[in-house]
Amino acid sequence: MLPVEQYVARLARKRMAAGIVFRDGAGRVLLVEPSYKPNWEMPGGAVEADESPWAAASRELAEELGWDRPVGRLLVVDYVRPRESRPEAVVFVFDGGVLDETGLVDLAFPDGEILSAGFYTLAEARGKVKPMLADRIAAALEAVEQGVTVLCEQGQRIA
Repeated sequence: MLPVEQYVARLARKRMAAGIVFRDGAGRVLLVEPSYKPNWEMPGGAVEADESPWAAASRELAEELGWDRPVGRLLVVDYVRPRESRPEAVVFVFDGGVLDETGLVDLAFPDGEILSAGFYTLAEARGKVKPMLADRIAAALEAVEQGVTVLCEQGQRIA
């Protein structure tokens, strides 16, 4: 039998990310335009060491949009298989609730990571985000409607 330290050292490591889906009264979703890549994202980002996914979502929201808002219920857990340069990951998507556009009028981007933000229909979002994220957003919107948490793999709903 291995000592605990050796056993733990051999365990798999997974990346984790957390995002928040905000909607407006028309059901459009809030997307942010990053300064460092061409595709848009939902507010959120990587979970840091010794940080919970919900704490990461709150931290990213403050860093990206300067907002201090509570994180809502868990909508999606998405397993992402490893790719060429990235290890496997687990992505958590939380409900941010419903906002109106007046909340975006004086929006400031404190760290320069985000260039702009706006509400988009799911069809419009599919033209701005990567396909897997578009599928994840669709799953999150279904989860809101159905009052459930959705399990996904590669953005595709499995349960």
